[in-house]
Amino acid sequence: MEVLKEKVEEEEEAEREEAAERGEKMMRPVEMRREEPPMTQEMLRDLEKKLSEIEIVIPEQPSIITKDTFDISKLPLSYQSNTLKEEHLLQVADNFARQYNHLCPDRVPLFLHPLNECEVPKFVSTTIRPTLMPYPELYNWDSCAQFVSDFLSMVPLPDPLQPPSYLYSPTAVLTHQKGNCFDFSTLLCSLLLGAGYDAYCVNGYGSQDLCQMDLTRDVCPLTMKHKEVVQEEEKVPPKKYAIKPPRDLSSRFEQEQEMKKQQEIKVEEEKRRKEEEQRLLEVEKARIDPLHGLRVHAWVLVLSGKREVPESFFIDPFTGRSYSTRDDHFLGIESLWNHKNYWVNMQDCWNGCKDLVFDLGDPVRWEYLLLGTDKAHLSVAEDEEDRMNDDEDVENLGKEDEDKSFDMPSSWVEKIEISPEVFETRCPNGKKVIQYKRAKLEKWAPYLNSNGLVCRLTTYEDLECTKTLEIKEWYQNREDMLELKHINKSTGLNIDYFKPGHPQALRVHSYKSMQPEMDRVMEFYETARVDGLIKREETPKTMTEYYQGRTDFLSYRHVDFGDRVKKLALNSAESNPRPMVKITERFSRNPEKPADEDVAERVFLTPEERIQVRYHCWDDRITASKREFLRRAEVDSKGNKIIMTPDMCISFEVEPTEHTKKLLYQYEAMMKLKNEEKLSRHQAWESELEVLEILKLREEEEEVHALTISIYDTKRNEKSKEYREAMLQVPPRDPPQALPSSCQSLLA
Repeated sequence: MEVLKEKVEEEEEAEREEAAERGEKMMRPVEMRREEPPMTQEMLRDLEKKLSEIEIVIPEQPSIITKDTFDISKLPLSYQSNTLKEEHLLQVADNFARQYNHLCPDRVPLFLHPLNECEVPKFVSTTIRPTLMPYPELYNWDSCAQFVSDFLSMVPLPDPLQPPSYLYSPTAVLTHQKGNCFDFSTLLCSLLLGAGYDAYCVNGYGSQDLCQMDLTRDVCPLTMKHKEVVQEEEKVPPKKYAIKPPRDLSSRFEQEQEMKKQQEIKVEEEKRRKEEEQRLLEVEKARIDPLHGLRVHAWVLVLSGKREVPESFFIDPFTGRSYSTRDDHFLGIESLWNHKNYWVNMQDCWNGCKDLVFDLGDPVRWEYLLLGTDKAHLSVAEDEEDRMNDDEDVENLGKEDEDKSFDMPSSWVEKIEISPEVFETRCPNGKKVIQYKRAKLEKWAPYLNSNGLVCRLTTYEDLECTKTLEIKEWYQNREDMLELKHINKSTGLNIDYFKPGHPQALRVHSYKSMQPEMDRVMEFYETARVDGLIKREETPKTMTEYYQGRTDFLSYRHVDFGDRVKKLALNSAESNPRPMVKITERFSRNPEKPADEDVAERVFLTPEERIQVRYHCWDDRITASKREFLRRAEVDSKGNKIIMTPDMCISFEVEPTEHTKKLLYQYEAMMKLKNEEKLSRHQAWESELEVLEILKLREEEEEVHALTISIYDTKRNEKSKEYREAMLQVPPRDPPQALPSSCQSLLA
């Protein structure tokens, strides 16, 4: 027993020594590494090669369209299987891909025949179905691209570095209203080809913002102001004996100080702008994309030629915006295709798409799949033509080309159809929100909002979009013809724009408050008004009106108001109008009257009982005639008539005549002006009442905001529904019975 105990103790001690040695080795990793030999360049290359051979499979997200979303068995046979010609095309494509991979082993595999919604491989060109839609809005590329952008919801690619394994039919994409960039491009290309454009789907690489539809660094197109073309006025040559201008008596020192002050303000603004740009650059640097140049994206190429397109351009299907073929957002192209052929890009894309030549007939730059293409090939060089003079060789080459040629099968997709209801709804669920740089754009379908709102653009002061700067709202189908409402949050100014047809012919209404006798500007459609009013400007103390096309040649009226007389009872502005202190009216030239008798401006000074009149000037004169009448009461306090005296008229005449100096002429002129003053005061009072009426009408319109419904819209028009239901309830009339034979003989 003792011997066994000694053996057990020896074994336990040996195990303890081994464990201690292992612990010491674990505690000395640095020393052990120092003893290992350093890695050479060859070892590093071998390690890099082994690591590159390791494939990491990213699990693909579930597709947006599955067998659970709809019954695949109800789809046509063309969706569920391939014809013999399609099978032949797939074999040709596989053969082309094998040769391509052999000749270009460093290039990624081609995107040729992904699976459709029935998990059947379909060639990408046959997925395009050129269709001309029966809507005039889809006849042009810009409105067509905008429709696709609004109608569909973006779904990112399962793997941002590889094309999708599924490419669904345009009909399925339209049904579910969502898809990835390849689905967007296929649908848009189908519509553009149907509209007559030379359009192609492109498989390439794009920037992160383009692939993820990130517009937070882009300026909203609706906020961009169009550059106004300023026409330069022709300089009139100076006259030889021109009058010298008056001497400038302003202080040069004050001008220099003002210029210095303005310069300091500009420097401060420039400094603030540079600081903001520097801050934005730092933010941009922090957002560097590690996958730059590797993100797969699909878009549409429109070549010049057809539909009078002057220059080739790209269309991003996510946003519907056009880009130049040299834009920095597009980083390379692998291949492109239409409904007739497939081309592989053989040009270097180290500089993006800036240096690419889109001559698809050049086999050196673009390798085509099928010989039967509508693109003309480059002409053969003269030295090569000299070598092929033998007629037999030419015939043999022609026979070989005929044997190799293969026409693209027709599309397996059903006819693309969009119902009027779906076309009108546009956005998924009737609403879509897009976030831009310092702006947010919201879109709604017509009749979705009870007030007719279809679009709202909110702009912000900061990049975080917390401080609202202004709001623009677009409306449709309003009974009050309201088209646009512009709200400036910083100034509190509201501007309403109306289409023709408003009950008061209102075109623009600018205001800060809907209360009467406040600052506001109203513009009108002058052709829809009898009085020819163009614009009315109102302040708490003044009202100015502008006219055009009147028979009395009135073009301007300005009314100054005084303080309203306070009364015990609370009276409205209609029952207690403001007193008119001064009325100024201006008239255009009446060619039927002499200039000395044609009034250019007249001023009625009511408290001072004076009337000032200025007449038009002759073309060959530099001064105009003027008159001032002291308007007195027609009778005195005792009821006696006041006689006209010479001191009641002060006049300056360029060419005085005898009849103008007579008191009778002056008396008749003064009495006529007094009557016209009464008429002007009455018209100004009517203008005040019209303002009150318009404000009251606008409040009712904003409260009710009724919408108009077309008589052709039978689904929304209640009267049409009632009429159809009544027609269905009316019993059919009995057919006329045949007359007896005796009656028929009498009639005969």
